[in-house]
This record gives sequence, C-alpha cells and structure tokens, in this order.
Amino acid sequence: MNTVYIGYDPKEETAYQVLKFSLERISSKNIRVVPIRKNIVELMGLYRRESEMIDGQPYDVIDGRPFSTEFSFTRFLVPALNMYEGKALFMDSDMYVRADINELFDICEMDYYPVWCVHHKYEPVKSTKMDGKVQEPYRRKNWSSLMMFNCGHELNKRLTPEVVNTQTGRWLHGFEWLPDKEADIGRIPEEWNWLDGHSSPELDAKNVHFTTGGPWFNAWKPRGEIEGKYAVEWCNDAQWLQVNNMIDPTKDYMI
Repeated sequence: MNTVYIGYDPKEETAYQVLKFSLERISSKNIRVVPIRKNIVELMGLYRRESEMIDGQPYDVIDGRPFSTEFSFTRFLVPALNMYEGKALFMDSDMYVRADINELFDICEMDYYPVWCVHHKYEPVKSTKMDGKVQEPYRRKNWSSLMMFNCGHELNKRLTPEVVNTQTGRWLHGFEWLPDKEADIGRIPEEWNWLDGHSSPELDAKNVHFTTGGPWFNAWKPRGEIEGKYAVEWCNDAQWLQVNNMIDPTKDYMI
C-alpha cells in the first residue's frame, strides 16, 4: 500500500481534509494517508525544534528566520516516520489532487534516487503570504513542497531526527544532506506540482499547489481562468465534505 504524508497545520484543517479526500477519491487502490502533526511527532520524541513568536510571525530559533507552517521542518522526518523503508510521498496541505496518485509512485519506481521532486525555477512575486506570514525566498523554492522519498536509500539515512532538529531551514530545504543535488534528485513532471500563478496554464495539472493562498481563505482570488477552474473543483469537494458533516467550516478561513 502506498503511503502519503501530508503536512498538517491546525490553522488549515479544511485544506488538509480536502486534499486527503481528493487523494482517496481518485486513487485506483487503497492508500495510506498520514498527517504529520507537530504535537504527535513531539510526543514520539522525534521533534524538539524551538521557535518564538515575533509580531505574530513564528521564527526558527536555530537560524533566526521566519517560517509559515507547523510542518516547515517536520516534513523531513518522513524517512524516519516510514522506518527508513520503502517509498513515501510528502505533500504540503495547500494542494489539490486531480489524478491517481499511484501514477506518481510508478513514475518514481527506480531505486537509484534518494528523493524525487519537481525542479521548479520559482521566485515568489509577493513578500507575504495570504495569512500575512513572511514569504521567505531560498534556493530550490517549492522543491520540498512535494517530495517522493526512497526512504531506505543510504543517503536518506543521514536525515535523522537529530539532523532535522539541529540543521538550518535552508540546509534542509536545500537538500544539503545529498552530496550532489543535481545527480541525486530525480525529476517529477511539473504537472504533479503545478504552481498557481507560475506554471503554464497549458499543463493539465495532476496536482494543484495553491502557493498564494487558496479557496479556504476569504481574501484569496484566482489569478486567471485556469486557477479559477481548479478553485471551483476544490470548492465542490469542500462543499461535499460539509454537507456530509466531514468538516466543520467554522474552524477555518472557509469559503
């Protein structure tokens, strides 16, 4: 059974639930969907990274830089959470899947690579995100928002909980545990991490990444026709979950 880990932030519960629903609804076979909850990995003894709030913005104590979600660093625990065995996918919660996720596992079938991702060339247009958090620029921006880990690969055994808890955010998001970033990172087609406002509208997105917010924010507006189309699909799933009492719209920035 293929396993998908989703970064979880309680501020965006609805986004998580809709992504989980989109994964399971389209999947051709059973998959295991696991939220990475910061409080749970702390209780497991895997995560102890400290942060401090400055003017409503969380800052990482190790490198003094701002970050935006509870899963900014916990995503790199995926190989450990998967017991350094098999393959496992990590996804940001601000995504929406439009194709069978098992196709992506088939694409990443080779055992040669320790990790696969979309090799974006992306520079954020705005300096702040929809929730007012700082949009932090760094090398390989958005590469780590969707990663297929070959958890048993020898190079990923370097990604221990101790490393995740002590290395800087830029070191982690820059894939610095890999000796050769060009040769060691497999390529996933861009339609599997289609960035709103950046990726070509000619691409038929298999996985939409709402990098500028998303339909769960009251203030969010689609940048173009194609973003609007994907937002309608997201809203249809959200409304189905509401009607069936599977999400509580009062807990989020819900539409």
